Amino acid sequence: MTSIPFLHTGDKIAITCPAKKLPKPMDKAVEILQEWGLKVIIGETLTASYHQFAGDDELRARDMQRFIDDDSVKAIIAARGGYGTIRIIDMINFDRLRTNPKWIVGFSDITLLHTHLHTNLGIPTIHGQMPVNIPDASVMSIQTLKKALFGEAITYNFTSFGRNRSGQTSGQVIGGNLSLLIAVLGSVSDMDYTGKILFIEDIGEYYYSIDRMLHTLKRAGKLSQLAGLMVGAFTEMKDNDIPFGFTVAEMVMELVSEYDYPVCFDFPAGHVADNHALLFGKTLHLHVEEQQVNASYI
Repeated sequence: MTSIPFLHTGDKIAITCPAKKLPKPMDKAVEILQEWGLKVIIGETLTASYHQFAGDDELRARDMQRFIDDDSVKAIIAARGGYGTIRIIDMINFDRLRTNPKWIVGFSDITLLHTHLHTNLGIPTIHGQMPVNIPDASVMSIQTLKKALFGEAITYNFTSFGRNRSGQTSGQVIGGNLSLLIAVLGSVSDMDYTGKILFIEDIGEYYYSIDRMLHTLKRAGKLSQLAGLMVGAFTEMKDNDIPFGFTVAEMVMELVSEYDYPVCFDFPAGHVADNHALLFGKTLHLHVEEQQVNASYI
């Protein structure tokens, strides 16, 4: 995995919107980033609108390309997720990141960038809060984003209320939004899960749909050789008139029952205010007990 320089005071970063358009200006997020001593550049996409997108596909791809090719930009933060990154991913030339890697930040729909860059360039990325979420974000989640960007130590200590499977393990963290992990299966953006610690989260899905996606991952051979599994927030879940009958934790544990790696639930990341930053592609040591979980990057 290629290393990326962490940020320093005075560095220039860019905000672009590769998917859904913004509902309002990102003033508070920009203010916080500037308080960290960063110079913030705003992409054309932050004020653009084309149907539900932040500009048409060409504009969104061009905005991202501009910041990838600008060596003075040290990090690119996605303003929001939604839907749309998959429409432009193959229009973007990422080659400049091979010689001038920089941090790419975001979650949800931005999972596509995480997986694509992990597989094709071998560079780490940051799964963390985006400007659209910052006004409602917890102080701790914003602090972990700053730590991730500036290279400060990040540790996770939390209580899990799921059905953990105890154990200790180490491995590179990969993953993101479950729906997007399914969307990239078999494509040039798919990943090798072998020996990795997988993190998953999702929002607004039906219980049966989550079950189907988990079964799809297993049938694709993605769950058998993991080093560990971290289940984050599954929020705003929906059910049919006839209840599906299984919780997310029950679905997960049924599908991984034949494996022996550690599994933890309630990891503080996903579509929640307390969305702690994760360094994808970096090696994490994970210690899972029945209810307590401790993790830190090596």
